Amino acid sequence: MRLLIFEGGEPFLWRDGDHRLADLVKEAKRRFFSVGVTTNGTLPLDVPADVIWVSVDGLAETHDRARGPSFERAMAHIAASSHPKILANVTINRLNWQEVPELVRFLSGRVKGITIQFYYPYEGTEDLSLGRAERRQVLEELIALKRAGYAVADSIPALKALEDNSWRCHPWLIANVEPDGTVNYGCYLKNRATISCQRCGFAAHVEMSLAYDGNLAAIAVGREIFGFR
Repeated sequence: MRLLIFEGGEPFLWRDGDHRLADLVKEAKRRFFSVGVTTNGTLPLDVPADVIWVSVDGLAETHDRARGPSFERAMAHIAASSHPKILANVTINRLNWQEVPELVRFLSGRVKGITIQFYYPYEGTEDLSLGRAERRQVLEELIALKRAGYAVADSIPALKALEDNSWRCHPWLIANVEPDGTVNYGCYLKNRATISCQRCGFAAHVEMSLAYDGNLAAIAVGREIFGFR
């Protein structure tokens, strides 16, 4: 593994004595090619990661419905941060899918890029997952927005592949460390949910798999996001 992304929970809440997230990131940068952090944006974005993703799951009312009253704080912290590479990540679900184009227009210019994923139908929350027709509509809109110059970071081949999950997945490209220290190699859903490849919506996995297979657009996205030159 050559890329490391700190996730949560909320990584900015991590404490170990006097150590904070910034200390983890500094240590990780000694060992990995590139280091990222995902956050809900409710705390100042003052960490020396190569890239920061802020989860934004809709415009103000929709985002706050899903995540509690945090939209304005997240936007304020994005605006106040001097970090050179802040991206927004949007998890598309039944609550927000119809406003995704408006959200992309709103975020463009506020962040360096926008990545997406589709909500996976975890047990008990299946009603939040989109049907195939709705998913295809959103993806077509995202492709049109990207071509129009908006800050959609995902490659067009990845967005097209997500319409019918037509890519060849290489799950061995990733590993996940659980809170107890267990390392799971392979699919993000391993030991978390029933794995259904036809329902997968993890665009990052699509991008990685396409890049491994030599897709130039997917390779370019990786280079741009993680700073490879």
